[in-house]
Amino acid sequence: MAALKTLLLLLLPLLVLATTVSIVATANDTTKTVTTSTAVDIDDDEDLSFLDEPKAPKDYPDYADPNYRPQGDDIDYKSFEDFQQWDESKAPPAPVIKEKDVVVLNKTNFDEFISNTKNIMVQFYAPWCGYCKKLVPEYAAAATELKEGGFDVVLAKVDATQETELADKYKVDGFPALFFFTDGAIKSYEGDRTRDAIVSWLKKKTGHAVYNVTSTEEAEDIFLAETKLVVAYVDSLTGSDSEVLDAAAKQEDDVNFYQTTSSDVAKVFQIDTDAKRPAVVLLKKEIEKLSKFDGDFSKSAIVDFVSSNKHPLVITFTMESASFVFEGPIQNQLFLFAPAKQSEKLIPTLVEAAKAFKGKIIFSYVQMENKDYGKPMIDFFGVDGDAPRVLAYTGHADRRKFFMEGDITSDNIKSFAEDFLADKLRPFYKSDLIPETNEGDVKIVVGKNFEEIVLDESKDVLLEIYAPWCSHCQALEPSYSRLAKHLRGVESLVVAKMDGTKNEHPKALVQGFPTILFFPAGNESSDPIIFDSDSVTGAALYKFLKKHVTTPFKIEKPSSEGGEPVTIETEAANGSPDVKDEL
Repeated sequence: MAALKTLLLLLLPLLVLATTVSIVATANDTTKTVTTSTAVDIDDDEDLSFLDEPKAPKDYPDYADPNYRPQGDDIDYKSFEDFQQWDESKAPPAPVIKEKDVVVLNKTNFDEFISNTKNIMVQFYAPWCGYCKKLVPEYAAAATELKEGGFDVVLAKVDATQETELADKYKVDGFPALFFFTDGAIKSYEGDRTRDAIVSWLKKKTGHAVYNVTSTEEAEDIFLAETKLVVAYVDSLTGSDSEVLDAAAKQEDDVNFYQTTSSDVAKVFQIDTDAKRPAVVLLKKEIEKLSKFDGDFSKSAIVDFVSSNKHPLVITFTMESASFVFEGPIQNQLFLFAPAKQSEKLIPTLVEAAKAFKGKIIFSYVQMENKDYGKPMIDFFGVDGDAPRVLAYTGHADRRKFFMEGDITSDNIKSFAEDFLADKLRPFYKSDLIPETNEGDVKIVVGKNFEEIVLDESKDVLLEIYAPWCSHCQALEPSYSRLAKHLRGVESLVVAKMDGTKNEHPKALVQGFPTILFFPAGNESSDPIIFDSDSVTGAALYKFLKKHVTTPFKIEKPSSEGGEPVTIETEAANGSPDVKDEL
């Protein structure tokens, strides 16, 4: 959660571009992954150093790199510059923290310890990570409290900078990463990084997760203290019904479960005491205060009921709620963008419409003038002007968005939402203005000229989709420009780039920056080929092109001795040796 909140704080320009450093795009109707590593069928001895700036050798894994950015380039790291330049040798000595109850794991003992321990939480950390350092005393204290309390759970840690194979195995992409292993299952811990939060979460996962309520005084205190809770009116506090409720409670991290056999207690929680038992309700301090469970009394049914009803009908978008909105199980989203002064009138309208779409669409309100998240959301979605707007969004599936036309009324929103679910709406795509001149070695692509340049069936097109703040993109820029310069005279080939934060196209679905796509000539209707390699260099891109171009070309290599340039020939993807273009 700490990593996610940092991501959201720095923010949404690419909040939905899932956290990844790899240069990939999701397989879907418009984009298909074609694995293309640098180990293509080429001459590995070919000297292409002239396409890249010389770099110092790297003999350490990413996890051991103090400049490694665990969340990839989905956020702007300018605020971390001081941290990156920090000289650890000048730092004051760290306080001594007793970690006597935290087990240290490595590749030699990890598997055996996991298999022989029923319940274990494992923290993957990096010694240079500030969040990890903050967690050390909290994690150690939680381990000691649980051990001294006799709970059947162990806390352990793994140095991911040393145990890179383990970190890769469990897909660690941020620090600290906490996983809970129990009976062969693995669950990521996304709660607060504090002693109390960790202890409470583990007690719920390993002990009895349902609290018994036997008096009205206790019930009233709980009712006042909880913002949302689940209560079951049962025949017995033990037995099969209680076990089902306990299993469901263990699946919910942010809702407490209670049970009672007292009719007086049930009345405090607004349960109809004449109803057939077990009777379950979910209570929350929102406009919709009470939700009644009417399904089969099973773990899965109760979990689904709680998941669909625990959040308000309309969520006020904040840093805290963003993770649920964008990372929750319901992908379809509908946003009301409105100034604070008009929200009192418009939110009830949105609430009324939302009642018909519970469990199908997440409804959210975004305060337009809020600088922390309102403006970034406006920029991300391309909302123009300062008038209230309603927008629908498909989430991670394909990230299409749709603007509602007409007045913001409950009936109009309902009709819009119905058409959204039925896929009857026309999506909106952002675009910069088409540049007045576009004569550079690297052609500038925007949303409005994407089809003209990228989908030109007479050209092979290499397209980089970048973000201005992306450090990987900035590092690639010199090599990409150098490659384009050497290929400028090849009439059959276009080297282009597009600012993915301001421009969109259905053929350019992006998950991380930079994303590099190749569009073969004569295949306007087909999917692009995705450059998927850990090595993003001018030489690697040239080899990638050499493998996939439909029209072969020549590239001239500068002579190191001042003689005539050396010509390197390529073949077409079908193996044809004919060369039609030359620098």
